[in-house]
Amino acid sequence: MKHLVSWLSPLILLLLPSLAFASGDTHEWIDLTRHWVGYTAIAVFVIGYIFVIFEEQVHMRKSKPVMMSAGIIWILIAAVYANNGFNHSAEVAIRHNFLEYAELFFFLMVAMTYINAMLERGVFDALRSWLVAKGFSYKTLFWLTGILAFFISPIADNLTTALIMCAVVMAVGADKPAFIGIACINIVVAANAGGAFSPFGDITTLMVWQKGNVDFATFFTLFIPSVVNFIIPAAIMHFALPSGTPSPETGEAVKIKAGGLQIVGLFLITIATAVSFHNFLHLPPVYGMMFGLGYLKLYGFYIRRFKENVPAMDNVDLPPSSEAHHDGFDIFDKVAKSEWDTLFFFYGVILSVGGLGFIGYLDLTSNYVYGELGPDVANVLVGFMSAIVDNIPVMFAVLTMNPEMSEFHWLLVTLTAGVGGSMLSVGSAAGVALMGQARGHYTFFSHLKWTPVIALGYGASIYTHYLING
Repeated sequence: MKHLVSWLSPLILLLLPSLAFASGDTHEWIDLTRHWVGYTAIAVFVIGYIFVIFEEQVHMRKSKPVMMSAGIIWILIAAVYANNGFNHSAEVAIRHNFLEYAELFFFLMVAMTYINAMLERGVFDALRSWLVAKGFSYKTLFWLTGILAFFISPIADNLTTALIMCAVVMAVGADKPAFIGIACINIVVAANAGGAFSPFGDITTLMVWQKGNVDFATFFTLFIPSVVNFIIPAAIMHFALPSGTPSPETGEAVKIKAGGLQIVGLFLITIATAVSFHNFLHLPPVYGMMFGLGYLKLYGFYIRRFKENVPAMDNVDLPPSSEAHHDGFDIFDKVAKSEWDTLFFFYGVILSVGGLGFIGYLDLTSNYVYGELGPDVANVLVGFMSAIVDNIPVMFAVLTMNPEMSEFHWLLVTLTAGVGGSMLSVGSAAGVALMGQARGHYTFFSHLKWTPVIALGYGASIYTHYLING
């Protein structure tokens, strides 16, 4: 642990920009980079993030340490500013941070609600049932789950997609543990690669789009580099796959419940609404997503009233604990089942990194990272940092550092941050989730065995981006 702290510290220092510096343009600012508060804040964040990295070992959800980290950092900042008579500077800064988080929170909450609605309607269970019943060979299933992960993740996000495909692999590979492990690695790589070319595929691409650095349609120029990132490791891992066909599973095929496919359609319309709000009305995409949540709420009313013959809650005055709240399709149940740990984790990361930035580390790092090294080297290194520290704080740091870069280089950092996390199992939310879901079959070290191959795909995808987009 001690060695890990000393190893991560320079990386963390490299990633601590200033989010709120510009927002407090009419307020006083104090350079705390060489103050004991600055050093304490760094230590608090590093310790908190170590708990995040070892979430599976310490059995503590990742949101808890970073939320504490955010609180402590801003308490220290506010105390120093108040002691110097600047009572509103920290307030202005933290409000700016919180607005950044609020937009991301509501955007993701809508997306998670739609995904939960699809899960409840059996959309993904039906897909899994169909794949299992077809009697595909292990090698065919390896490619099918990978390709599906690649193409579903741009819409459903890489975490949800990886969990769905892993469920398929677990169902058909019960007799072949080796297949489960290598198939999970392929799913993680495919889901992260697929998420890299879509604003909806990964938190990092979403942040870049919402910040306005890259237009919606421009992300899709990363499609071919993302394909390369997925195909090269998969083609090499193919030769390590077991031969044969899993035993066919008996039982009735899973059918999609009433309204399931319509909800898929509404989700696509919601995405189109968010894009339209951003492109044509120049409103933040989150407003389009919230408008799209209204589609789902109205359709949920229709399902309950006319498809399931359950009294719609709009017409019934029942206490929240009533059993009737659990009959049929309940949209608020889908909201409640959102990934709250993930949403609060983002709060902790955004507020912590924003606070460390407000302390003043932007001036110490931005000139070196993007000035001395240059955007090419810096953005390639971002991918390696993403594999160690996780891509969300890394990308948030880059965005708040806001270096002067061309659209080509913003696309490059989007690609590297999105797919760089595939090099280690702890480098992405998809990898961390699958270590829990396929416990004992897919581990940190089973993934590490294939890291050189995945790194080869990483390098090839960067070369492809330069070749076709440069």
